[in-house]
Amino acid sequence: MTFATPTPIPSRTQFVLEAIKHAILTAQLRPGQALVETELAAQFGVSKTPVREALKTLAGTGLVVMSQYKGVTVRLVDAAMAREVYDVRLLLEPEALRRSITRKASLDAAQEALERADSAGDKVDRSLANRDFHRALYLPCGNPLLARMLDEVRDQAALVSTVAWAAIPSWEREAAEHREILRLALADDADAAARALHEHIASFVSRAFPEEAETEGDPA
Repeated sequence: MTFATPTPIPSRTQFVLEAIKHAILTAQLRPGQALVETELAAQFGVSKTPVREALKTLAGTGLVVMSQYKGVTVRLVDAAMAREVYDVRLLLEPEALRRSITRKASLDAAQEALERADSAGDKVDRSLANRDFHRALYLPCGNPLLARMLDEVRDQAALVSTVAWAAIPSWEREAAEHREILRLALADDADAAARALHEHIASFVSRAFPEEAETEGDPA
């Protein structure tokens, strides 16, 4: 008799994790929305164990919040959270790009991501391409720890962007800024590219989450 080999739990967990993450970062699951283990298990055709492990991992990355009383919910985005995440990006990402340029690293992946963003058929594809663009700038910086630190806030930054773009669509402006950043990077102007990236990140969060929102406690 031949028995089917069961799928290892880690593989099931990874599948569920990626599916939930994608749903959050493409606004299919909204900030504050409850994530019920039994419902997710039924949806994905798995037991509650991989769902529970996936949610724990997502809590560790800051995409969901686990509460003893409210259960698991998609993380809410407000001005304070946005500035906290983007402050890390402002401190690390321009320096990582500077190093990528200085060491003559290939930026072909950034060019490809930019082209995908320009030709994207919907906001989901455009958002994913924009995430890939930024990662392609810092990943070849030559410091794996620096790249991992930026990876750790990448999902939270994407969640901020998802919420901000829903309120203030600004694709064209950001696409133009991306093109200018890449132009400077390909011209080997590390300082100018780093400054342009810093301004790009700072202007986005200040535009999407102005100071008034923090004062009034009204998320943008």
